[in-house]
Amino acid sequence: MAHNPQAPHGQGPEGTHDPAGNTQMFRAFVDEGTPQGRTATPAQSSSSRVGLVVGVIAAIVVIGAVAWLALG
Repeated sequence: MAHNPQAPHGQGPEGTHDPAGNTQMFRAFVDEGTPQGRTATPAQSSSSRVGLVVGVIAAIVVIGAVAWLALG
């Protein structure tokens, strides 16, 4: 486990150990940067759809090549 020299070592404010304290602080930090109530724009949706189509086509080509090498 990483050591943080600026944090109190194993003690909460009441003097008891808080095992979930680091997790709660991390979630608060991550949630702070997350925009609330925003939906994907059409440009983001279409670009992800194009990536999905390209990935599926690439997978089909690879599977076809493996089958051709195995059977040929």
